[in-house]
Amino acid sequence: MKVRELYQSALQRLTSVEISNSDLEASFLLCHLLNCSRAQLFLDQERELSSSFVTQFEALLQRRLAHEPLAYLLGEEEFWSLPFYVSPDVLIPRPETEQLLETVLTTVRDLAQPSPQMVLELGSGSGVIPIVLALELPGAMVYSLDRSFAALTVASRNAKRHQVMDRVRFINSDWYGGIVKAPCFDLVVTNPPYVAGKIRETLQPEVRLHEPPQALFGGPDGTCDIDVIISNLGQVLKDGGWFFMEIGADQGAYCLERLRRAGGFSSLAVHDDYAGLPRIVQAQRCAP
Repeated sequence: MKVRELYQSALQRLTSVEISNSDLEASFLLCHLLNCSRAQLFLDQERELSSSFVTQFEALLQRRLAHEPLAYLLGEEEFWSLPFYVSPDVLIPRPETEQLLETVLTTVRDLAQPSPQMVLELGSGSGVIPIVLALELPGAMVYSLDRSFAALTVASRNAKRHQVMDRVRFINSDWYGGIVKAPCFDLVVTNPPYVAGKIRETLQPEVRLHEPPQALFGGPDGTCDIDVIISNLGQVLKDGGWFFMEIGADQGAYCLERLRRAGGFSSLAVHDDYAGLPRIVQAQRCAP
């Protein structure tokens, strides 16, 4: 079978199960196995493929037809214009989290004070947040916690890949459980599980069936982990320190009220995402 024929067959089959961007996905799968660029793929359309290659490609295609996310099949995803390893043990990084980081960095760089030296990130996942923070804040030491040891294995691979292992410390614990509760952090950042469990069946099959539920769902209303994070925040954030959290589009007012009730925070705000939906909560620990 030729490259052109295998590509056309894959395109038709992906389209038949309503995979978006089927043309791109078919080419990405072929490029992944052929270890070539898309440009090279289409230059070699008449290339004959071995039966063993076709068998290998069919196995990969079957997984995508079952709605396993493309990123898991390829083993990586681009984030912050950098490649990151991913596996079914971690969420696939999303554009909203890039905006979380943009908001964090814009805020701390505009401050008329020294750059953060001690950073805490809650919920490592694939490591995109702590690694980007380490890359963008070269004077900072970043501590990153996750309850999943499997996720931390992926995050550590990514930290080694991007050469920041000397400034990122991964800790296997449930939220604040692995650190001393003392106000020593200049910056706390998190993208916690915030999807409401009650809407699980409405999600795309790629998300509902394949991404790790413990990293997605924050209880029936999506606020269980948010409550834990906010209620303990004052114990670890320095006076004048900043907090940023990615949230669900319907959770902005709830999070601001929780921060007000916790007390000791100012500069409360919610930033919209690229779609105009509330997505990022910020707060600053009040100075005495």
